[in-house]
Amino acid sequence: MKAKAIVITSGKGGVGKTTTTANVGAALAKHGEKVVVIDTDVGLRNLDVVMGLEGRVVFDIIDVFEGRCKLTQALIRDKRVDNLFLLAASQVRDKNSLDEEKMETIVKRLIEEEGFDRVIIDSPAGIETGFQTAACAAEGGLVVVNPEVASVRDADRIIGLLEAREIYEVRLIINRIRPAMVKRGDMLEVNDVLEILGIQLIGIVPEDEAILVSTNVGNIASLSSNSKASEAFNNIAKRIQGEEIPYQSLDSDTGFLAGLRRIFGGS
Repeated sequence: MKAKAIVITSGKGGVGKTTTTANVGAALAKHGEKVVVIDTDVGLRNLDVVMGLEGRVVFDIIDVFEGRCKLTQALIRDKRVDNLFLLAASQVRDKNSLDEEKMETIVKRLIEEEGFDRVIIDSPAGIETGFQTAACAAEGGLVVVNPEVASVRDADRIIGLLEAREIYEVRLIINRIRPAMVKRGDMLEVNDVLEILGIQLIGIVPEDEAILVSTNVGNIASLSSNSKASEAFNNIAKRIQGEEIPYQSLDSDTGFLAGLRRIFGGS
């Protein structure tokens, strides 16, 4: 992806946007990029907790907006990866505190003045002010979807809103897929989701208890785990950087993997 500022969104809550933001951002940093992840879920921030940085938040994005601190003072460096930073959301304000113009200014400064290779913006659920602010400065988007009808329907709406903002470099992450359920016909197949949404796939993340465990203790799986989900997040980062990475095998040649082969050919 050419986009330096990427919004991670879905429309529907609970699909794994924040976990995806933490893991993809960390994986990009691990693979050499200087990365900042921004939480725009004002009043309901969680990205700091997922990253294990909640105890280090002093200033947040609203403090920067309102001039109570410098941008660099609000950036929290992750000690596990020197080139990974967090800009947290406010826990005590509401979405009325968000400002698109100030958001655009901050993202521009991060790239042009602070030298960040990638700015990853975690969008709150829904399509209201929080999403609009998260998307306003983005050049590209990662749409996270679970392979279920409600999630796909909401993702379709989000894709339309991104295109309305002239954000055309949009890629799809199918999260929490369960190959056994796909095989039984109890979960949408990958090719069904792609046909409905009509955007390019960049990653498939299997349901994995390692993600739940890592999230609960503030460890980022893409940095510390050898699980299939960790591998999937690292592969997404590599594809963002332009590498051609084959999709990992999660099951036998029926159902899930067969669907992938029909789309991409080979393994």
